[in-house]
Amino acid sequence: MTEHPNVMRMREGYEAFGKGDLERLRELWHPDIRWHEPGSNPLAGHYTGVDQVFGLFGLLFELTEGSFRAEVRATFADDTDGVAVVRLTAHRGDRDIDVVAAHLFRYEDGLVAEFQEAHTDQAAVDAFYG
Repeated sequence: MTEHPNVMRMREGYEAFGKGDLERLRELWHPDIRWHEPGSNPLAGHYTGVDQVFGLFGLLFELTEGSFRAEVRATFADDTDGVAVVRLTAHRGDRDIDVVAAHLFRYEDGLVAEFQEAHTDQAAVDAFYG
């Protein structure tokens, strides 16, 4: 059984993110991607367009002193929706974070059109970034 093309695209996206390959991410995303970060912290909010999401990534890496990592544990997708279970780790000064998140993707024409994140411990995430 072969993988769904959107599962392969998800994996390519995480690999590109890990390498800092923003051009590859730009190819995998809809230009008007909508990105939703939950919580009450400096990263929380709604971002529209690739450039705003890249700005979010810049802040993420600034706050985590470049230590942020996303370890993919499982991926699932069909023609319109995808889910990744991801372990997120980082440090900030003397603080560390290690949580699991569900990343929800919505696809249009093979491109990520929308992304939402749900953490297993949102309070810990807010305290870490707050």
